[in-house]
Amino acid sequence: MAFLCAIAFSCGVILLYRLSVLPVSWWLVAALVTAFYSVLAAKSPALRNLALVVAALIAGLAWGTWQAGHQLSQRLPPDLERIPVTVEGYVCDIPAAGSFNSQRFSFCITGWPGRAESGLPEQLRLSWYDGEAQTLAHHRLTLTVVLRRPHGTLNPSGFRYEDWLFRKGFRATGSVRSAEPTPTLPCNLHCRYTAAHQSLARWVEGRFSGASQYPLIASLMIGNRGAMESSHWEVLKATGTIHLVAISGLHLGLVALGAGFVARRTLLGFPVHCFSEESLRRGVFVMVGVSCLAYALASGFTVPTRRALIMVMIATWALTGGRETSPWQSLALAFATVLLLDPFAPLDQGFWLSFSAVAILLVTFSGRLGAVGWLAGLFLAQMAVFVGLWPVLAQFGQGQPVAGLVANLMAIPWVSVIVMPVIIVGGMVVALVPALAEWVIPLMDAVLAGLWWLLLRLSEWQVPVLTSASLPLLLVAASGLLVLRLPLPWIPALVFSVVVSWLWPGTGSGSGGPVNRYVPVPEVRILDVGQGLSVLVRHRREVLLYDTGPAVPGVFSAMESTVLPNLKDLGVRRIDQLVISHSDSDHAGGVGLLFGSLPVGRVIAGEPEALEEVGVPANVPVQRCRGKPETLGALELAFWRNPGDVSGNDASCVLVVRHKGTEWILPGDITDAVEVGFLKALESALDPSLHRVVLAPHHGSKTSSSSAWVNTLAPDHVIYTAGYRHRYGHPHPDVVARYRQSGAIALNTACSGGITLKATAEGLEVHEMRHDSPFWIGGAGLTRDQCKIP
Repeated sequence: MAFLCAIAFSCGVILLYRLSVLPVSWWLVAALVTAFYSVLAAKSPALRNLALVVAALIAGLAWGTWQAGHQLSQRLPPDLERIPVTVEGYVCDIPAAGSFNSQRFSFCITGWPGRAESGLPEQLRLSWYDGEAQTLAHHRLTLTVVLRRPHGTLNPSGFRYEDWLFRKGFRATGSVRSAEPTPTLPCNLHCRYTAAHQSLARWVEGRFSGASQYPLIASLMIGNRGAMESSHWEVLKATGTIHLVAISGLHLGLVALGAGFVARRTLLGFPVHCFSEESLRRGVFVMVGVSCLAYALASGFTVPTRRALIMVMIATWALTGGRETSPWQSLALAFATVLLLDPFAPLDQGFWLSFSAVAILLVTFSGRLGAVGWLAGLFLAQMAVFVGLWPVLAQFGQGQPVAGLVANLMAIPWVSVIVMPVIIVGGMVVALVPALAEWVIPLMDAVLAGLWWLLLRLSEWQVPVLTSASLPLLLVAASGLLVLRLPLPWIPALVFSVVVSWLWPGTGSGSGGPVNRYVPVPEVRILDVGQGLSVLVRHRREVLLYDTGPAVPGVFSAMESTVLPNLKDLGVRRIDQLVISHSDSDHAGGVGLLFGSLPVGRVIAGEPEALEEVGVPANVPVQRCRGKPETLGALELAFWRNPGDVSGNDASCVLVVRHKGTEWILPGDITDAVEVGFLKALESALDPSLHRVVLAPHHGSKTSSSSAWVNTLAPDHVIYTAGYRHRYGHPHPDVVARYRQSGAIALNTACSGGITLKATAEGLEVHEMRHDSPFWIGGAGLTRDQCKIP
């Protein structure tokens, strides 16, 4: 019964994140009281058990709701946005170097001087540009900051910054204007722990920063990944080995094995009469617990580390207790315990991957009559996890790199047997005898250099990445795993599964061209990419992409975080036409990444001579934007560019899309001087009966959307593609007033999120992504709910 209640409680917590509205607390309390009364009143054991399961389900939902409600109650008032405010508190993580010479860190607030603290955020995510790391080392600080409420891009797929902020408990973000050490501020237990961990990080940096593999040493020793560079993450991602540098179940499991072995051998060294078997088991459990807790604390006690600690301790409790319990019961108990201590865990991708991996291993190894050798077990475990996590990764819009199978087969034993013992023991040796660092550091470098050399070679393999398009292969691979579980030779089955995975149609580029998902109704999607532009136009199986969104090299790419995930989720396998309005980074960012990810049929640009600089391969022909009409499915396309000798914004390629009674105008960043020429060119084709949708030129800048433009086009809808509270202040109030006076319905991606417009038989159908957003993004009183066009 405990097993069922644990599952029911977990389902209750998870259910919360499938709701679009936060449940009313008193309804949940009433339901919970009724359920427990039913448990007491039920006369039949079956009814009593059923009522108990229902009560556990409601308890999980109520627990998650209470925690989420408490977090959402912390709000930064709109009138405190973008003005300097003073906060007191302490740095509650290890500051990391960010872009543009900044320091990024979390700040736990202990006071808002001069303001009522009730309901204000308790934790901030801050950036300090040109800040001094030495000042942050003082830990307790008084800061002058400029804040804004949680906000990020909002699309059906891709990374959501607001999800991440809610998951981490940050109820406001901002930048630091000044910082003053304030050692007299109160410091609670968490404050003292974070200070100690930051001191440990500085000690590790001081002792080991001279090592050539210092980023990996700091990551594995204390969980400090701040020194990792983008090149590290690219290699780890390509080889499916990111988990090796995140302190998780693998690392704590190794610590538990080592501590358990040492503890048992030590206790067995005492005379027999000193300890009973039960005392021996308890002693091992305590030593394992203390060792794992110490390592977890030293590595930052992050969410993945806490989750792994719970799982390892429950597994150790079951093993050392000598209990004949099902491993599934232990897994269910660990699952429920994690959700009890961290009800926001379902928002964490690592939560699902870690528990899925454990479940896959239980399915693979539990119930076997015969022992599996270590080599066979390693192959079997990696193949099972590789295949089993495939659909889980597909749910998160990620692929499963084939190179990861080989990389993990070789890297996991190397890390387990060699790297981790050298890192942990070496760190303790240097702490006890600092003079031995000159011997320990070369050893650490040697073992990590071997590991990194292997991962580098594997990352360069030109091998396929299995995505959701390859999921039919899952049946074949799963069949191979079933064969592996039988008392039959497993090597042929393993080879068969790998070979079929490699050769299966759709896992690579294939000889036939990829086919886009069929779209019966003409559709225009304005993706929310912040301050920038990317528009997807499609009908039937033909796709046009207008601009690729903003990007800052080495810092941010909307193509990677937003555009590509949404294209793949929508079933776009190739781009038939790519239109780059002009070469500014907020319109042509990530072009190179697009060409490396999807086949592109043809390229049309307002500034073709500048596209090689933004990432278009030199061997790809680019056509200059011209007025020749074309088609895309049943859509009519018309292109226009200022015929004069212009560059930059005024060189934008303007695209007009028509379908029966609807017209979309995508003008790029043209200014009012160029708008006149476009209006003259469009004059003969201007049809007042059309339902016209206009993207405001240049995101609603005051240099565009002249009175002539607005009055001549008289749009039914105007859409601004501007960033939330961006420093440029788009859209400009004068521009907004012109469109409002013309009667146009105004939308802004900063408020609406992604916007989808479909030309149905009943007319134009407009959908804003904010209406589908979860309660922690679109809830009453939150940023999206209160976002208004000025």
